[in-house]
Amino acid sequence: MSENDFIKYLKDIGISLSEKQLNQFRDYANYLLEYNKHTNLTAIRNIGDVYLKHFYDSLLICKFYKFNNESVLDIGSGAGFPGVPLKIAFPNIKLTLLDSNGKKTRFLETLKEKLNIDYIVINDRAENFVKASRENFDIVTSRAVTSMPVLAELSLPFVKLGGMFIPYKGNLDDSIENGIFAIETLGGEIKTIEQAELPLEKSIRNFVFVIKKCKSDDIYPRMFDKINKKPLQKLTK
Repeated sequence: MSENDFIKYLKDIGISLSEKQLNQFRDYANYLLEYNKHTNLTAIRNIGDVYLKHFYDSLLICKFYKFNNESVLDIGSGAGFPGVPLKIAFPNIKLTLLDSNGKKTRFLETLKEKLNIDYIVINDRAENFVKASRENFDIVTSRAVTSMPVLAELSLPFVKLGGMFIPYKGNLDDSIENGIFAIETLGGEIKTIEQAELPLEKSIRNFVFVIKKCKSDDIYPRMFDKINKKPLQKLTK
């Protein structure tokens, strides 16, 4: 995806970027690829794929939801996706990036200075960070590759009552039934699932909009090894 394609496809979903914002995306792409030469942040190695598979992919949610002044937590941010592109496009959001990988959070700290934008970087695991930030965010999102029950347990305890958990997912497989069970156990309710196509490569993205209806029990989230070994799911007879 070229920069011109990026601009065109963003306009198709209702986003127009200023020259300042375009410069921030240019600086982000160049710095990411340069940093990636000595520290493995992403498998993507060319600028066109950065624009398509990182920047545009992060902003495709805006076809269905436009951000405005919310406090946003991005869990498992990695090299900053989707959180940093959302912050560039919507400067008024109050963004926190959470990742347990110190190499990646160090990159995010230097990126903040490079782009001259403001966000908080937390180098910790979700099940530890939640002790200080339970039900503290308007929106929690994640592009992490893990099952819905695991992602829901790590994420929903951070969401305020009335707030939203919005995971980015590829294919929604048959685990969605267990995902619904986990979401409801944690006080959430699926409002809608929206689907869009990533241009050029034609892959599918699903955005699951979950409303926080009641407080998550304080026993959640459990430690990650327990979540992973025994995710929240319906008991089978």
